[in-house]
Amino acid sequence: MRPVPDTAPDTDTGLVPGLVPELPLDGLLRRAAAEAPDRVALRTPFGDTTYADLDAEVDTAAGALTAAVGGTGAVVGVVAALDVPFVVAYYGAVRAGHTVAVVNPLMGDDAMVHALGTAEVAAVVAPPQVAERLERLRPRLPKLGGVITAERLPTGLLPPGERGPAPDLDAVACIQFTSGTTGDPKAVRLTHRNLVVNAAQIAAVHGLDGDSVTLNHLPLFHPMHLNSAVHAAATQVLCPDSAPTAAVAAANRNRATHLYSLPVRLAALAADPGLGELRLDTVRAVLSGGSALLPAQARVLGEQFGIPVVQGYGLAETSPLTHCERPGDPRPGSVGRPVPGTGCRVVDVETRAPLPAGERGEVQVRGPQLMAGYLHADGPATDADGWFSTGDIGYQTEDGHLFLVDRLKDVFKHENWLVSPTEIEEVLIRHPAVLDCAVVDHPEPATGAVAHAFVVLTPDEGGGPSLDELAAFVNDRLPYYQHIRYLDAVDRIPRSPNGKILRRNLRRATGAARPDRPTGDRT
Repeated sequence: MRPVPDTAPDTDTGLVPGLVPELPLDGLLRRAAAEAPDRVALRTPFGDTTYADLDAEVDTAAGALTAAVGGTGAVVGVVAALDVPFVVAYYGAVRAGHTVAVVNPLMGDDAMVHALGTAEVAAVVAPPQVAERLERLRPRLPKLGGVITAERLPTGLLPPGERGPAPDLDAVACIQFTSGTTGDPKAVRLTHRNLVVNAAQIAAVHGLDGDSVTLNHLPLFHPMHLNSAVHAAATQVLCPDSAPTAAVAAANRNRATHLYSLPVRLAALAADPGLGELRLDTVRAVLSGGSALLPAQARVLGEQFGIPVVQGYGLAETSPLTHCERPGDPRPGSVGRPVPGTGCRVVDVETRAPLPAGERGEVQVRGPQLMAGYLHADGPATDADGWFSTGDIGYQTEDGHLFLVDRLKDVFKHENWLVSPTEIEEVLIRHPAVLDCAVVDHPEPATGAVAHAFVVLTPDEGGGPSLDELAAFVNDRLPYYQHIRYLDAVDRIPRSPNGKILRRNLRRATGAARPDRPTGDRT
């Protein structure tokens, strides 16, 4: 056992983090099954799974995956889904001595091929509909040996003698893909220690223990919520119904203590005309993350339910959580203070010198949850002192609350998804009617932002395609969070002398470009 390292004075010293177990990632489940075998680990609309049963299913999956890839040491992809098969395959891959790569099913085909190819994934466990899609992509993935339907994961208990020695806790256990901030997803290498430490950090700041019942109201299963609940041997209730009111009902029905959701769903709940009739009987805090929840929306929900509505912040590179508002000390608009053992500072974008409280600059973080690095990367991802530059612009208060202001680069968030304008532009420019194009973020209170595209069209005496047709051309090829919602034809795209798109100029032009008008006709 080891305490979470302390990097004071730039960390949270107000909480005692407790001890972090010297365990591999799947060891968290093994420990929970030994300590509370009959406790419900996962509850779904289809039934309950105890910790003992879940641990046994993971053993079986480990054997099946080893047989499927022919030994240990492979990279096994697992498509994120809010269900028990994801959990079984996720821990099963690690227990078998493989590295698990978490796959976002909403990635476009090109991004998925790039991600799976970069990680050299040997097999993928996926829900049926995603498995069919992966089968179609297999000709582009020569190293992908098999696609396994999650619900039909073959049986085959891994014999104890084949499990081998306990893994090095600093070995890579998981690959998480970024959202493609520079065009292609990066493969983030997370160690057993990274993930176990972050599970302990999250449990500490969220107040999770064996009596906790967490309500997971996310569209996809994120390992953050899985690992922290298993670390605490808590019960997790999965709510696949996207309706915010369904989450409230499920929380009450299951006497949940914590409700995890997305800003877009909480914003919809805050605007629901029936909100005044709703209540949360046992929930102690509503926790939001992934993108910004407007302070006004958090205040509406907090006043209605009489409990704190708090936000967190993190990145794939940090396992992921680095900051979280404390339920007992919420600060409107803030993503909170660093979790235990985590350092945070804000530096000048040009000089890289640390800035005092209140001044805006790039946010940097460091801590034991920081990744081992990117796969196939040249050079370290941190500076000489271990600081990782997040690409976010923000400022801190004197007491360490972090406020995020903007992105250093040009990406933006739609709901929980990070959107790269370059990825959208690469699809848009493929249309023969488009000479040049650019995409910027268009603010939208309900989702954070949507894509607003500007195009220079080829001369066409016959009229050419409508703007609706151009938008459909792009949207049919990208996941929903990258869809173009606004599209305008312009005479030229503003560029710098070296050809870089001047997105700031386009953002200023959105008011003159009829931003209240969705994609419309070319005329």
